[in-house]
Amino acid sequence: MIARLQIQLNSALYLRDPQSSDLGQKIVRESIFLINDIGFESFTFKKLSSVINSTEASIYRYFENKHRLLIYLISWYWSYLEYRITFETNNILTPEEKLRIVVRIITAKMDDDDHFPGISESVLQQIVINESDKTYLTKNVDQINKEGVFKGYKSLCETIASYMKEINPEFEFPVSLSSTCLEAAHQQLFFAIHLPRLSDLDKNGNIYDQSRQYLLTLIFNSLKK
Repeated sequence: MIARLQIQLNSALYLRDPQSSDLGQKIVRESIFLINDIGFESFTFKKLSSVINSTEASIYRYFENKHRLLIYLISWYWSYLEYRITFETNNILTPEEKLRIVVRIITAKMDDDDHFPGISESVLQQIVINESDKTYLTKNVDQINKEGVFKGYKSLCETIASYMKEINPEFEFPVSLSSTCLEAAHQQLFFAIHLPRLSDLDKNGNIYDQSRQYLLTLIFNSLKK
């Protein structure tokens, strides 16, 4: 029997914890498929309510608006990556090997994880690739940042940066390199598919493996003493 796990997120992300009820879990689960299917711009709570056979008002009891729901989903993904990284690097001694594990995890094509049956990680990854920039490229980013809604993303960046500092304590830009790599792991896939002149990744090949090689080269060349 596979144990079911739960990732705890900042309460500022929601009005009512969606993991606390069947309806909340359904809202999260079905919103992932709907956003991936029609895109965030076309996604509305009205359309979601039709999918889940509920009312718009019931969704608004969990999330203030669709932007907050998107932030919740993307934050869940970042926290899930950090969980995977922490678990898989737990008994690893060298920071170099830890970073290789990090790169493998953040660039891999995601499979669904049976430990989290309420979330389709494979579909959520596509939302991260296509929509994650929209979580912070907004006029009120400073205000929502004060609420701590990006805590999971920052924590993941800091974890990766700490491995970089172990390799080269004199390196001046570990957090910048860490956040650049996290963004590139998904942005380069988007470019390769939709704007190929902005990437060296070849969409006719395995873009996930190419992304991994790119980030390994970028990281370890940057950390050379």
